[in-house]
Amino acid sequence: MSEPERAPSTDLDAARETLTDWYEEGHREFPWRRTDDPYEILVSEVMSQQTQLERVEEAWGAFLERWPTTEKLAAADRSEVVGFWSDHRLGYNNRAKYLHEAARQIEEEFDGEFPRTPDELQELQGVGPYTANAVASFAFNAGDAVVDTNVKRVLHRAFDVPDDDAAFEEAANELMPEGESRIWNNAIMELGGVVCRKTPRCDEEPCPWREHCHAYETGDFTAPDVPTQPSFEGSRRQFRGRIVRTLGEHGPTPLDELGPRIRVDYAPAGEYGREWLRGLLADLSDEGLIEIEEHEDDTITRLRH
Repeated sequence: MSEPERAPSTDLDAARETLTDWYEEGHREFPWRRTDDPYEILVSEVMSQQTQLERVEEAWGAFLERWPTTEKLAAADRSEVVGFWSDHRLGYNNRAKYLHEAARQIEEEFDGEFPRTPDELQELQGVGPYTANAVASFAFNAGDAVVDTNVKRVLHRAFDVPDDDAAFEEAANELMPEGESRIWNNAIMELGGVVCRKTPRCDEEPCPWREHCHAYETGDFTAPDVPTQPSFEGSRRQFRGRIVRTLGEHGPTPLDELGPRIRVDYAPAGEYGREWLRGLLADLSDEGLIEIEEHEDDTITRLRH
């Protein structure tokens, strides 16, 4: 495999050592960085998907206090797990459903032993290649290079890697020191999250890779487009969460009683009326989170247990 494109003066061994030294000397202290428990790391990874880390930090501790092991989570009522997810604004509720199902798989299909390799971890419900590799890296130090939007930005700027997923994967794995996935993946993601942000802070922080960086040498700090998280306020995610929370509090609820509880301007025949509400309910039903009962004179919704 060829080495990644880079500024002519770059010594890869020196760049690797500089980055890991920078990370070890001082980095953001998130609690999941102080554990190698695969369950705790899986929870943090699922929570962190398109969710601010400050919000995740508070929710992560509360979640593990309530369900400290896969055994406890697998035995929990799914509606309680989904309700927790919604209350803490952790994104799409199907992530809570998948995490609950993954805990059940570990207990029933893996005899309570956490799978260790990325391929085995992908057998868990809702665990894709990125999450599987992150858990293998941070829990077992046995993963490949993690490639998220922060890492892509670093690779594109520092080594002029083209905006292509295959190129990013190849360059990231070539850069990572063998057998050091835990510290390396944390370090390069930290570099992207703290220094090499959309608006880079090369001198303010300062960046440990300034002398190795193609962008710093040329002054061209363009980077791949980074998708922005849609506004939560007024979004379908917000109202879906309100539905789950309301049904958890009030139990089975008729359609026209549910509507005003989740939206003050609900009007049965209006823009935000029965048709709009049925669309939200259909999504939640497809995900297995609620049940819809059609009666001759009404529609009743309830959480699925």
